[in-house]
Formats: sequence, structure tokens, C-alpha cells
Amino acid sequence: MKLKDLYIEFFLSKGHKQIPSSPVIPENDNTVLFNTAGMQPLTPYLKGVPHPLGLRLVDYQKCVRTNDLDEVGDTTHHTFFEMLGNWSLGDYFKKESITWSFEFLTGVLNIPVEKLAVTVFAGNELVPRDDESAEIWKSLGVREERIAFLGVDDNWWPNMEMFGPCGPDTEIFYFRSTDEVPDKFDPKDERWVEIWNNVFMQYNHDENGFSPLEHQNVDTGMGVERTTAILEGVDDNYLSSIFKDYIALIENKSGKTYEGEYKKSMRIIADHIRAVTIIIGENSGVKPSNTDQGYIVRRLIRRAIRHEKKLGIDIDSSFNSDLVNSIIDDYKRYYPELDANREATLAIIEGEKNKFAKTLDKGLKEFNKVATKVKEKIEGDDAFHLYDTYGFPIELTVELANEQNLIVDTEGFYQKFKAHQELSRKGAENKFKSGLAGTGEIETRYHTATHLLNAALKIVLKDKNIHQMGSNITAERMRFDFNFDRKLTQDEKEELENLVNEWISKDLLVTKEEMNKMDAVESGAEAMFIERYPDVVSVYSIGDVSKEICTGPHVTRTSELHHFKIVKEEASSAGVRRIKAILD
Repeated sequence: MKLKDLYIEFFLSKGHKQIPSSPVIPENDNTVLFNTAGMQPLTPYLKGVPHPLGLRLVDYQKCVRTNDLDEVGDTTHHTFFEMLGNWSLGDYFKKESITWSFEFLTGVLNIPVEKLAVTVFAGNELVPRDDESAEIWKSLGVREERIAFLGVDDNWWPNMEMFGPCGPDTEIFYFRSTDEVPDKFDPKDERWVEIWNNVFMQYNHDENGFSPLEHQNVDTGMGVERTTAILEGVDDNYLSSIFKDYIALIENKSGKTYEGEYKKSMRIIADHIRAVTIIIGENSGVKPSNTDQGYIVRRLIRRAIRHEKKLGIDIDSSFNSDLVNSIIDDYKRYYPELDANREATLAIIEGEKNKFAKTLDKGLKEFNKVATKVKEKIEGDDAFHLYDTYGFPIELTVELANEQNLIVDTEGFYQKFKAHQELSRKGAENKFKSGLAGTGEIETRYHTATHLLNAALKIVLKDKNIHQMGSNITAERMRFDFNFDRKLTQDEKEELENLVNEWISKDLLVTKEEMNKMDAVESGAEAMFIERYPDVVSVYSIGDVSKEICTGPHVTRTSELHHFKIVKEEASSAGVRRIKAILD
């Protein structure tokens, strides 16, 4: 049985309810490009919104991080990864959380207690030391020498400066070595590897300091890739059962072995193609582009292809399709949307590969020409030429330069970049944050507006089978994708605006009801990707205009939306149109 299955089964036995993984593309959270941690989709519930399934939850969550993309290629870093998590929303706290973590590790996974150590919060002048957690660990058989007290940089979440829910955490470490386990735990000893983190949201931080929360939460996280490697006794995640088939395929197609100079390239290819397969394979409609998530997808595909070329893999072969199919087959039981979107995923990745392959050889020759002419630095003009003419993302030029001990004038590159592209990239650099990101008033208004637009499309286009295919909301605008096979006329766009604004002016009441998922569907409630929702759901109704299964948040009355205006209508992908609109 896989680690994910064991974990879910264990916490179900402890009274938890399983919730499905949210998409890796966040919904109604404009602070991040991707879900980077298991807790992000649960933000509203950690802030006090009642969850339909109760107070104890468990899941595995798809995550993507690109802030440490340059580290991918070592033994432990990944772009896409899965997080196991269990939560208490104001129910149990430290004793149960720590005890169950210990029980799962030692009783289910059969890890000897002698190979475990923990860290807890050391306390400071603002918050006392977390002796409670330390005593619980001792009572379970963890010796005092294996408990280390560390400061806010290691054992406090999110940080001492941020206002809002916060608290100490306790991190669990495994001795990942064949050496004799030291009697005393030294957190600086790299043979000790963190495998699980239990965060205790114990306090609220405001202008007056730290005060106990009325409803204290538990948020835990365990990485699937790292823990799987540990359980299988390998010190390289890419040698674990998760990656071994992908690496074998790369070896076969390249004619080279993993245990050699090409190890880093093989890791990058396996990691990046797995990541883009998951991202594109969702129902979110992301495809390679020059902005936001699409830029990351393009960058990952092109970086993988560059390393395929280093290995001598025939770019015109079926290699990428074979690898994508293998990845989908491995994950489709957990994420069925990957199988449903298989053909589209294959076509998008092949299309991007073919687009880049046409200019890759010429671009590499051009880069080498430039590199041989300079002593230390590649100028911004040359970097932009590689981007503009040969499709080299600036990060690829930097990576190639680093391999030859050269630097790149990235500032000069960005000065050459078009203004909107520059803003998009800089915006992306600032979007990789995690924490209890708030959903503001304007985002809440836009979220409700997507429901009205969804209802209006069915009426104006005279097609009840039109449904939402994806959405993205920021404080500046809403973006709504829907299934339709042609461009909207100007009259249709104006009719949509008028109908939505008519409903806004009627000051319709927005109500929420919780019910069984299938009862909700039978009652006429619409759901975007019904398989994603738990058995008990929230149904939001807007007068008699709209009824949808949704996690919220929403306004109370439609008059709060003020005025709706469509600013753009365009193709998103084959058979899918996209509307961008604003509220003013």
C-alpha cells in the first residue's frame, strides 16, 4: 500500500474526514501562482469559516514551488510535490496531534523511535517556551537528548512579525544514514532530515501582542517524496519508487546511465515533465505562455528539452509523450482529471516542444558565439536577442552562462523587455508566498460576479450546457473560462453586461446552505468539477438566478457588486473562451 493510502486510512481511523486535493492552480487567492503548501486551500476554514465535513480533516495535496527551481537537480528538491496533511479546526490540539504523529511513524511505518528526534519552540521575551510539546514527546519515549529547543526561525509559524493566527511548531526528524545514531540530537547535523511538521495555531498576534486564540488549530505537513525515499532506504529521492520508472525511461532513450555525469540532467527532466503534466492536466486551462503560470510551464518544458538535448535524446522521438503517459498512469487513481485531459496534455506539451526545438540548436550556437566573445558578462541586449529570436527564457540564458562561469546583465535584459511582460515577470517573482492569505472585499465581490456571469452565459447564448472551465480573481479583475466554440459578438457581450447589471440592481439576496453533495446536484446546484468536492458541500444561491456548489466567500446582496463590465473576450484553448471583466 502506498504512503498516501496508509496515511489517509490511519487518520480516518482517528475520526478525520478525507477531503479531495484542491487544484494546484489556486482558486480565489491572488497572492500565489500555485498552491505551495497543503494548508493554502484550507485558509478560510483555518480563519473560522465552518467546514462542511467538520473539525477533523485529512488529505493529500498537489503543490508546486518554483522559488528554489535552481536547486532542482539535487537529491531532494522538486517542482511538483505532494503534501500529506491532517487538521484540527478548533478540536484536538497538541497531545492528540503529537501522539498520532508518533503512532503513525512508529506503529504504521515501523520507524524505530531510536531514529527519530524533534525540535520544539525555545520561547522568547514575547511567548513562553513550548514545554507542553516537549513533555508530550518525552511521555511517548523520545529521550530528552533527542529534543532540541530552537528559536523563531525554526519553530514558529509563520513569523513573529506577521499579524493574525500564529504559534509554535514541532518538527520531526529522521536519521537518514547507515552510521550509528548519535545519542544527542544535533539539528545542524545534515544526517538528520525533517519529515513532518506539526504547527499549533495557538495565538493571535495584533497591535497589543500575542493572546491565546479562542479556537486553536492544528496544521500538519509531511512530504510524500522525501518520506517515501526514507522508507525505501535510499538517500536520493530519484532512486525511490516514485521516480524509478521515469529515470529508467530516460536511461533507455538516452543510452546513458543514471549513475554518472548525466545524473543532474535526468533528475531535471523527470521533475519538470512530471510538474507540467500535473499543471496542464488539471481543468484550469493553463498552457505555455509569457505570463504567470503559463510562463512557468513554458520555462519548465524548455529547460527539460535543453537537458534532453544534453543527453542526446532525439527531440523528434516519442520520448516526451511516453514519459507523460507514464506519469498520468501513475497518478490517475488519485487525480482522475489527468486521465480525462490526457490527449490535451500530450498535444500541448508536444506543441511547445516542437516550437522550441525548431530554434534550440540555432539558439545554442548563438549563445556559444556570444559566450566566446565575452570575458565575464553577457550583456542585456544579447540576452534579449536570445529570448526574442530563439525563445530562450532569461533563466535558461543565466543557467547556460553559469555553466561557463559567466554572469548575465539581467537588468539590461529587463529594460529591453516589453512593459507588460516585465510587470508580469516581476509580479510572478513576488507571488511565491504562503500563509493565511486573506481574501479581501473586492475579491469576494468578484467571486460572486463569476456566478452571475455563469448564469447569464446560459441565457444569452441559449445553451444550458455552458459551464465554468476555470477562473482567476485578483483585486483588479476577474477572469472566467467557459466551454464555447466561437467568438462572442458585440451584441452578445453587451447583452451579458446588461443582464448581470440587471441582477445587481435588483439587490438579490445571496444565501448559503449545507447539504449532501448528490442531494445538491439533484436540487439543481451546478458544480465545477464535482469530483473535487467532499460528500457534504456548501450551496450558494443568488435569488432564483444562480445556484452553485462553492466554497465561497460571497457578498450578502448583489447590490454590493456595483457595476459589471466586460473588458475582453478571447480564446483560452480549443473549445474554451475567456472573459475578463471588472467591477466599478
